[in-house]
Amino acid sequence: MSLLLTGATVIDGVSDQGIDGHAILIDDGRIVAIGRPDELTGTETLDFRGKFVIPGLMNANVHLLINVFFETLVRYEGRYEDLIVEAAQVALKSGMTTVFDTWGPRRALMSARDRIDRGRTPGSRIRCAGNIIGFDGPFSDDFDKRIPGVGSSHFVDRVNATWVENVGRHLMWLTPEAVGEEVRAYLERGVDFVKYASNEHGAAAAGAFLQFSERTQRIIVEEAHRGGLTAQSHTSTVEGLRMAIEAGCDLVQHCNMTGPTEIPRETLELLAGKNCGAVVFPLTDNGFKILKESVSDHEWTMWQASDANARNLVDSGASILLANDGGIFAPEVRSEPMIKGTWNGLPEDEALGRLATGHFVWLKAMEEKGMSPMALLHAATRNIAEAYQVDDDLGTLEAGKIADLVVLDEDPLQSAKNYQSIHAVIKDGAVVDLDALPEQPLLTADLPPSPVEAARYRKAVHHGARLPGCPSCLNGNH
Repeated sequence: MSLLLTGATVIDGVSDQGIDGHAILIDDGRIVAIGRPDELTGTETLDFRGKFVIPGLMNANVHLLINVFFETLVRYEGRYEDLIVEAAQVALKSGMTTVFDTWGPRRALMSARDRIDRGRTPGSRIRCAGNIIGFDGPFSDDFDKRIPGVGSSHFVDRVNATWVENVGRHLMWLTPEAVGEEVRAYLERGVDFVKYASNEHGAAAAGAFLQFSERTQRIIVEEAHRGGLTAQSHTSTVEGLRMAIEAGCDLVQHCNMTGPTEIPRETLELLAGKNCGAVVFPLTDNGFKILKESVSDHEWTMWQASDANARNLVDSGASILLANDGGIFAPEVRSEPMIKGTWNGLPEDEALGRLATGHFVWLKAMEEKGMSPMALLHAATRNIAEAYQVDDDLGTLEAGKIADLVVLDEDPLQSAKNYQSIHAVIKDGAVVDLDALPEQPLLTADLPPSPVEAARYRKAVHHGARLPGCPSCLNGNH
């Protein structure tokens, strides 16, 4: 059955402006033609008069299982795939028809990917990297070092192994050639692209340490390209960024996050000249004001540099990609102090990292930093498809491409906030039932009601007036 979309202004991502009144003919999941409505005929017609049709939105960096807290991974052990599918459905409901998961449990991600690709369940199209090459698992110094010693060694090791497999921190000890062999073996398991660590992830140096030598980075990229895959890096310093670009990466994640140091002009020029995709993590002006109240002076210098970098990247001519580390945090986790005092704890309309809404924050933030309306659309569609080398099928509305579209009530070229006016989502040529998503709420479900005992519960040491006695008694030290 063919589908004819009529009446809307078509913003195809190729033309410099929207085209009023054109029709889009879809058949067998792909766009057959775009043209005058009197020239096209479909089995079924949908009238979108007064609406605006854009390519399906994409996200260059999500984590469909980011809620890797101990209780979550215990509670849902054996059901990680269900959590990933839930997240993919939240992404689809928010207009993202394709997402690129850059760190997660490979086997569960691939299984969810294949279920969606085969039409067994709705969801945003998933492409995944599995582990970040060079990083250890969720319960490690790279992510959450509190858990070893709390959870049993058996469970901790099982979770870490699920993420890491053969491409963890032990690679740092190996020769570049030996690292290449391990990467080659990992690629054979079916990941869609390669992500590796140019810089460490936090730890003692806040991301300042370099994870791999320049020679090793080049070999990792070469192995990815030899396997027909794209390569990207996790960077957090100006040197880590430079090394990743020179290693031949197709894109670089959160490249505006370079600690307290702004990106040198020559590195910006190198990024643009090499046509390396620049993934940017921005905050809105208001988000910065709120965040400043909860971070240290040292952290604030890093955020200031990231903001300057984002603005300079807009002016550099680099190909900028929308991404936000998007994921779902369970409601009980969002109230934790370790989350509330960070960028993930910002109010909903300013929280970049939320899977359902963070891409709207991104568009608003980059509009404030000077990106043009059409450049914003490209950053959320065409640029991502080109960087991941899937632009033969995705990223623009053209005959022959997969029919992924978002229908908006308001013109996105007039204001970034209009991306939130989603009227309909079409993926693979079929209209998505947005009201039905997510089909099985897990992390998106409300907290269960408190047990009756909660009303009678009294904490031994409460907040407020200090208890009488020696202060050291309160913490057990005497």
